[in-house]
Amino acid sequence: MNLLNNEEILLDKWKELIYISSFSSPFQTPEYYALFNSVPGLSAEAFAVEENNSISALVVVTIQKERGWKTFFSRRGIIYGGPVIKDNAYDALEFLLNHVSKRLKSTCIYIESRNFFDYTSYRNIFKKNGFDFMPWLNIKISVKNYDEIIRGISNSRLRQIRKALKNGVEIKEAENENDIILFFELLKKIYKKKIGKPLLPREFFIQFYKRNIGKYLLVIYRNIIIGGIMCAILSQKALYEFYVCGLDDEYKEQYPSVIATWAGIEYAHNNGMEVFDFMGAGNPYENYGVRDFKKRFGGEIVEYGRFIKINNSFLYKIGEFGLNIIKNFKF
Repeated sequence: MNLLNNEEILLDKWKELIYISSFSSPFQTPEYYALFNSVPGLSAEAFAVEENNSISALVVVTIQKERGWKTFFSRRGIIYGGPVIKDNAYDALEFLLNHVSKRLKSTCIYIESRNFFDYTSYRNIFKKNGFDFMPWLNIKISVKNYDEIIRGISNSRLRQIRKALKNGVEIKEAENENDIILFFELLKKIYKKKIGKPLLPREFFIQFYKRNIGKYLLVIYRNIIIGGIMCAILSQKALYEFYVCGLDDEYKEQYPSVIATWAGIEYAHNNGMEVFDFMGAGNPYENYGVRDFKKRFGGEIVEYGRFIKINNSFLYKIGEFGLNIIKNFKF
């Protein structure tokens, strides 16, 4: 086995693995790797295991940190979706995780794999390489059959969708960079007011649009953007709800967050995809209003969890403490 890093990975072999693997997501593609490295202040590392002239395991680790004095306490490596592997590539995954851990030990306070797939049979390999399992839920909706989609949505949610559309709410794709900026400013406002978690920089959202990684579907009412959804797409396979937002307090009768989510589900169906992925529904042992919101769209609740490896416990605890303060303090 050989370990390849970044530009050493041949694109045709990388794309071949993405095509054949049942663990593929748009966040592990060459395009997403290039996107993350195109934004000032962000970076990504790609690692691949090559054997028998093909790639059997690969991971894109996005390196993220906050600005200013928070940089030192917030350096983290995030693996969106989880590693991409061939079926039963146990040895290749162990080889990959071992080398990734060594390479990023001094770079990241922790490394976290946010799984979109079932890695149960590989859990011991993660554990052997220092990754602890964290329970975490997700919701996936099969979007192949429109009638099944409708049957899965709660009656109250269907009434909201129909009422909003009847009241003049429209859905449209973003058409230019200005649309993206308006979406970002709306999302930023809601994150600051209600969520209190770090948000990727504006340039990331602009480059996501320019590089055609996915779609922005906007909720329009009386020519004003009142909500929207940023969707990452793996062609013909799945659409992922990366970011969604809506001015729900200001436009109660238009249900912008509901319509934004519905826009993504409908788009996935209309464009021949198999799955709409909510990208997370929280800790199963904690009350989570967002999970309740998502459940009313139907779909299957799954627990693929997350794997986390903490390289510096002291800095990790400081960073976790600081994030909790930010979340609970209203600026």
